[in-house]
Amino acid sequence: MCCCEVAPSPAGPRLALGLAGPGDFVQAGCKTVGLGGLAGGRLRQPKVRTGREGRRRLGWGRRLERAPAARRYGRTLGMELTKFTEEKLGQAEKTELDAHLENLLSKAECTKLWTEKIMKQTEVLLQPNPNARIEEFVYEKLDRKAPSRMNNPELLGQYMIDAGNEFGPGTAYGNALIKCGETQKRIGTADRELIQTSAINFLTPLRNFIEGDYKTITKERKLLQNKRLDLDAAKTRLKKAKVAEARAASEQEVRITQSEFDRQAEITRLLLEGISSTHAHHLRCLNDFVEAQMTYYAQCYQYMLDLQKQLGSFPSTFLSNNNQSSSTPVQSVSTPSVLASASASLPLVSNSIVTSGISELRSSSGSRKARVLYDYDAANSSELSLLADEVITVYSIPGMDSDWLMGERGNQKGKVPITYLELLN
Repeated sequence: MCCCEVAPSPAGPRLALGLAGPGDFVQAGCKTVGLGGLAGGRLRQPKVRTGREGRRRLGWGRRLERAPAARRYGRTLGMELTKFTEEKLGQAEKTELDAHLENLLSKAECTKLWTEKIMKQTEVLLQPNPNARIEEFVYEKLDRKAPSRMNNPELLGQYMIDAGNEFGPGTAYGNALIKCGETQKRIGTADRELIQTSAINFLTPLRNFIEGDYKTITKERKLLQNKRLDLDAAKTRLKKAKVAEARAASEQEVRITQSEFDRQAEITRLLLEGISSTHAHHLRCLNDFVEAQMTYYAQCYQYMLDLQKQLGSFPSTFLSNNNQSSSTPVQSVSTPSVLASASASLPLVSNSIVTSGISELRSSSGSRKARVLYDYDAANSSELSLLADEVITVYSIPGMDSDWLMGERGNQKGKVPITYLELLN
């Protein structure tokens, strides 16, 4: 047996408490000595255990150390569950919250519920494709930028442009497709701006409330619930106390738990009162969202109005290209009455001035100078092709369709759509 002194080891505290297990060991001089070999002040050399058996015995000792804490946690949880069950069954006293705090809690829950619904439906409105929404969510969680893709209006516009080039830009249909495609791509760009603005000014503040402020409120509310259960348990023990010393200790416990409950209730109340400022902030965000939508729809209306002017009386041209009588009065595309009222606030040419000028031209049977607003490709030999910003002479012929005038440019003559013209004084 070695004569060296026993060196300190992690098993020392458990040895003093009498909790040493057969897997514990110390270093005695140059030999490893198991604590199970200590008997009557003698040291004996134990069997050295390595590998799986040694790890199993070491784990047994660690579980033994953790057992008291686990038992205490289990007893506390069991007491809270028992108290909560007794309150639900009406067998125990329950400390009620004041009416103001209950009202604030209800207001917070209502705010959270409707904020989630509004946020989710706004996301559906801005991005109807669920797969695209899932992809954006994954990239956001990975803190990576989602790949840029064409949205639906841009994709439609690109298809129209490709088709127009395939059919031929010089044809009426091909030219119209190209112009419609360019307008659709402009609408797609406006749609991207709407999504970006709405995400920053509207969706992000709503999401910050759900993932930030309300989570803090929920955490403090759970703490308040635990403090209330502790207070009710202390009150129950006070009622059951018979001995004077036990009653004094119970009264002291009630005072402490009551103070902790009141302090936590005040913290929760202050957080819940912030819901009013949250509503005010969300109101400002809502105004920003409405303004973004207003800008988007105004841009789309302006784009489509310009496109309508470029297309002119396309239905009549389409009928003439299909060997049908072009003299049949076909009403051109007209602006809906609802949009017509909104056009008063936009910088557009007054329709009344144009209409009165054309009426005077028809009644006088004379000619006027007119400036061409947009390029126009003649659909057949009876029409006159036009170039933007050129000045031509126009006049009316009896029996001509109301959407057309006769135009002259040097020795060239043919029908021209009135929507492509601006009469000059």
